[in-house]
Amino acid sequence: MAMSVQRQVVTDVNESAVPGQAAQRGAVGPVGAVAPTGTGAVGRPRPAGAVDDGATATATLLTYAAGNPARREEAGLRGALPAPPELGVAVVACMDARINVEALLGLAEGDAHILRNAGGVVTTDIVRSLAVSQNALGTREIILLHHTGCGMEMITDVGFRDQLERDTGVRPEWSVQAFENVEEDVRLSLRILRSSPFLQATTSVRGFVYQVDTGALVEVPL
Repeated sequence: MAMSVQRQVVTDVNESAVPGQAAQRGAVGPVGAVAPTGTGAVGRPRPAGAVDDGATATATLLTYAAGNPARREEAGLRGALPAPPELGVAVVACMDARINVEALLGLAEGDAHILRNAGGVVTTDIVRSLAVSQNALGTREIILLHHTGCGMEMITDVGFRDQLERDTGVRPEWSVQAFENVEEDVRLSLRILRSSPFLQATTSVRGFVYQVDTGALVEVPL
């Protein structure tokens, strides 16, 4: 119950934004979309290669995935790794494509659970997944990753739901959980995680804001 109350505070603040602010921070369309190429966003080669004319990005990625058994064997990975993460860590991160969680934290296959959603916010489903992660698979530490320039700071709960209702004719029942200040949302998320009765096995919970312009991590104190 405490979790829903705390998160509702953020929702209420967003929904009662001052006049003009909601319009500025209302629903936004696609930003920065570019045609797929054979390189990543900063010019580094993409392992999956270029998307050929007439092909979908999904088809290109699945073609690359077909070679994964051979790549695992070449890397000395034969058979299934143990299900419990070797490092006992779970990472909750925003789904933003600019955050390569594995590369950022130096994680290898089998090291950690990685949970991602829009904003990296702590939803009921994130708590559910973390409860399984801890109580069934033995993780004990949680790393929370938000980032600068997050799209969740550019929308409001009401504005986005209004847009979806206009576009689809159906108003979503779920909360978007947008926020106005990324550091404050990290603090809110930390409080929710630390107070959850389902995550009592936690030995460490730390929150960070990833700087998309430099790649640096800045820790947010509670």
